[in-house]
Amino acid sequence: MAATGPDLVGKPLTITERARRAQFVQVTIDLVAEHGYPGASLARIAEAAGVSKAAVLYHFPTKDAVVRAAYQTVIGALTTAVGAAVADHSSAAALYAYVRTLVGHLAARTDHARMIIEAITAGAGITDSPDDRGRRAAVAGLIDAAKAAGDYRADVDSRSTAVIVNGAIDAIVAQRLADSGFDAVGAADTLVDLLDRSLR
Repeated sequence: MAATGPDLVGKPLTITERARRAQFVQVTIDLVAEHGYPGASLARIAEAAGVSKAAVLYHFPTKDAVVRAAYQTVIGALTTAVGAAVADHSSAAALYAYVRTLVGHLAARTDHARMIIEAITAGAGITDSPDDRGRRAAVAGLIDAAKAAGDYRADVDSRSTAVIVNGAIDAIVAQRLADSGFDAVGAADTLVDLLDRSLR
């Protein structure tokens, strides 16, 4: 079946079409989390959703298109949670809210964490990466704000510290994925304590 889904020809999606797309996205998240990117074929997505492959193709022209939609869904949920937490704080507390909320969200939603990792590493046309410059700049901005507020020493290198913070977060999340008993939230608290002791 040709890729002629309603959004591809410029017509707005109906409530039913939005619900169907959301179902395919959730099924994809579940499949990728359980079986990895290779295990989430269009046929398997269709089977899990209880529809034909043609029904999936009506909404998403390729497997990568539905994977990208699933990725955007989990990234949207993550950035909304982290953004709200950071907005509720200022200076050093905003950085600590970033660390705790990002780790807490991905530790509680390991399906989302796995979806992000698989989508980035699978070659599904997603250009984000763990060392994305925008991610580093966002954390460096939080550090600079803490320096400007007098919470951190003036000589703290924001860029290097941002690399360290993001690397530590990635390591905590990776350990949580490898070991379901690992206390990721406690590890985030430890990271916050280390930052607080070393940057003031």
